[in-house]
Amino acid sequence: MNPSSSSSSSSPGAPTSAIHLAVAALLGASLMAISAFFIHKRSVDQILDRLIEIGDQKGQKASSKGVKVGKEGEEEVDEEEDNEGFGFDEDEEMIDGKMWQQSVSRSLDENALRGYSRSSSAPNAGLSNHTWIGDVKPRREKTHVAAASKEKLNPNPNGLPPLEMGRRNEARSVNCSASTVSVETVRTLNGCTNQSVADTEDEEREFPNGNIIPLQNEKPDSTGFMNIHGGHSNTIDADTQAFKHEMENHAQNLNHGVDSHEQNVSIDLPCNIGTNSSSTNILANDFDVNTILSLGAAMHETFSVEEEEVRKMLRECLEMRETYLYREQIAPWKKSSEACSASERNDDPFLFLPVESTEHHFEMEDGIIRVYGSKNDTVELFPVACATTFFTDMHHVLKIVSSGNARTACYNRLRFLEEKFRLHLLVNADREFLAQKSAPHRDFYNVRKVDTHVHHSACMNQKHLLRFIKSKLRKEPDEVVIFRDGQYLTLKEVFESLDLTGYDLNVDLLDVHADKSTFHRFDKFNLKYNPCGQSRLREIFLKQDNLIQGRFLAEVTKEVLSDLEASKYQMAEYRISVYGRKQSEWDQLASWFINNKIYSGNAVWLIQLPRLYNVYKKMGTVTSFQNILENVFIPLFEVTVDPKSHPQLHLFLMQVVGFDLVDDESKPERRPTKHMPKPAEWTNEFNPAFSYYAYYCYANLYTLNKLRESKGLPTIKFRPHCGEAGDIDHLAAGYLLCHNISHGINLRKSPVLQYLYYLAQVGLCMSPLSNNSLFLDYHRNPFLMFFQRGLNVSLSTDDPLQIHLTKEPLVEEYSVAAKVWKLSSCDLCEIARNSVYHSGFPHASKVRKKVGGEFYICNYVQLQIQCK
Repeated sequence: MNPSSSSSSSSPGAPTSAIHLAVAALLGASLMAISAFFIHKRSVDQILDRLIEIGDQKGQKASSKGVKVGKEGEEEVDEEEDNEGFGFDEDEEMIDGKMWQQSVSRSLDENALRGYSRSSSAPNAGLSNHTWIGDVKPRREKTHVAAASKEKLNPNPNGLPPLEMGRRNEARSVNCSASTVSVETVRTLNGCTNQSVADTEDEEREFPNGNIIPLQNEKPDSTGFMNIHGGHSNTIDADTQAFKHEMENHAQNLNHGVDSHEQNVSIDLPCNIGTNSSSTNILANDFDVNTILSLGAAMHETFSVEEEEVRKMLRECLEMRETYLYREQIAPWKKSSEACSASERNDDPFLFLPVESTEHHFEMEDGIIRVYGSKNDTVELFPVACATTFFTDMHHVLKIVSSGNARTACYNRLRFLEEKFRLHLLVNADREFLAQKSAPHRDFYNVRKVDTHVHHSACMNQKHLLRFIKSKLRKEPDEVVIFRDGQYLTLKEVFESLDLTGYDLNVDLLDVHADKSTFHRFDKFNLKYNPCGQSRLREIFLKQDNLIQGRFLAEVTKEVLSDLEASKYQMAEYRISVYGRKQSEWDQLASWFINNKIYSGNAVWLIQLPRLYNVYKKMGTVTSFQNILENVFIPLFEVTVDPKSHPQLHLFLMQVVGFDLVDDESKPERRPTKHMPKPAEWTNEFNPAFSYYAYYCYANLYTLNKLRESKGLPTIKFRPHCGEAGDIDHLAAGYLLCHNISHGINLRKSPVLQYLYYLAQVGLCMSPLSNNSLFLDYHRNPFLMFFQRGLNVSLSTDDPLQIHLTKEPLVEEYSVAAKVWKLSSCDLCEIARNSVYHSGFPHASKVRKKVGGEFYICNYVQLQIQCK
């Protein structure tokens, strides 16, 4: 057969076959689609029928369970509807109980210490009952009886939007509030955290799985900030039993006759400033939560064995700190205003008024000065915990810190606090900004800021020092200033020996600014204290015990104090050194202050003790560590017992508010134990560990403060450098012994210690720019994280001479932090308020400066735990 003829005959049929195949495919697809449609329709109908049947069954059951509420004539309330409004349903009881038990995010911070109701980035120590740490007597400064009695009417947390939950197309809303509740703003300009008075029992509901009661299509309370974050409002997490009690009594309380839709809430802004209702409602149309979080069905909360252990360990650590920390027997705010002002006001700080001596007798035993009523008495008046007890307790804290259970629980709670803060900012940032604008004559520049950590020898900036050196070289070139190489040299001869003139000097030649060469090199950083790299210039201009008796340093100090007073709202705490080489150092330092009349109402002083025992031992200056303790503390006890024995020192101590320990913490050291030798037995050439120094300084200060308080004299707090580098036991010792510490950046390495510092609200005077030059890059600094998690942090300058460039180093510190971390004006004012909390300025001065009438609550009342 011819192939060509066959192909020609079959070609007309090819298009017909393609059409047949297409038609067949179309018909098949249509049949499949129709079949799928009818199958889907039948399934949906079955589901709808089942839902209708379930709804009818629930309706019958609800009608059988209806209860009457109130007296005669009252309307009936369906118990099922109440449960429904709160998002609980019987079907939810089918939830596997294991999911409830496996939840790890619990309200540990509030349950652990409900008494520590505080702002997330500022302390607030109003005490209340809690379940994690122990039973504590509630502390309330103000109580609204009507609000407290009607508080059970509100099934949703005070200050939060009404709770709306229900079935599909059936939104239910519960919004009950007392008409006499007093609400105050969250954060204020002048630095005080105003508390929401009636919100002490029911600020926030949190369930064991970490979920918060959900909100749906809700509006925030138009009269106040939403209390989402425990930090910027008083959030006290709900005890489960209290929540159940509130649910059971909700219907019974309806007969009080309070209209749940009528709210008459007053806002107490700083300086009693009223607010515009339209401005406070700015977020009303923006807050919309469309996702309803699933809630556990069980109404009771149980703790696992591990969680019970964590609760016990945390409470034990808090109690342990209270046994060591020095507290005044009579708090400053409890003293009468006349007595307080009389003891703290000094019209002439350089006038010595004779004070009668007492018969107290003291002597040093085992490195600690013991005080007796008289020379013949054998009973110690002010006993202090021994070294063996302290080192045992410190190691116990370190054991808890290393516990896996505690690390996990504390890390989860810290993360939860941080996320709550961020949620608060999302909801309330605009409202805080409006509240800031409504306060007259108050902004960041017009609130008090205290530089809580600045070394006196570096208190000026490099341009200021350069200008001062040039002026002295021009005005007093023939002043004999130093004795070197067997001859006395004038200021001009000193510069000629260095081949320098006043014209040659500039900031770069002065070379006092820290640079990249000082990172992790504490020795090179200390060399930056030498102008032009010459120790003789440091002795002339930056020392108070030199040939000219520190006159140049006194003059430049007066200029710095004058700048502080001109700024009006900036204050400082300068740290000046006592080395412990000889007892006469105290009299030399006091005479330098009094003779040069160094005083300012904007400044107070701290004494810093460099940890240089090993240096003095090699030099032969001391024979044992107890020599240093004797040289440092015996003059202080002498002047306290008999002020006439050291009149200038007595006047100087009226300006001293703290005691500091300084040195390079990164040096390796052996962790001390309870078997460590006594100070008199420490005769080797090795430097004692930080905690060894800390305990013996604390013990002597504790006894000294008890003695000074008994005589009506101001006390000296222990506030060392701690946690900048080195081992974690530095922070453990600081937690037990110190009122606040400087730096503390190593807390980022220990979630348990970080959480304990949060609970106890131990002050952290942080210096991010200084850390950036020595141990930690700025972007890695944990300051922002600490602030967001609620630790009690403030900003300080540390060393303006080496670190800062402007005339106002403290403002420079704030401005850099604000730009790098995007801090708002409200954040900056809150940090400034914290600095006032940390500072040692007298109570009357803080009140007089309008820092806040109740500022002391966050400083002293936060840890009064009563455990049963």
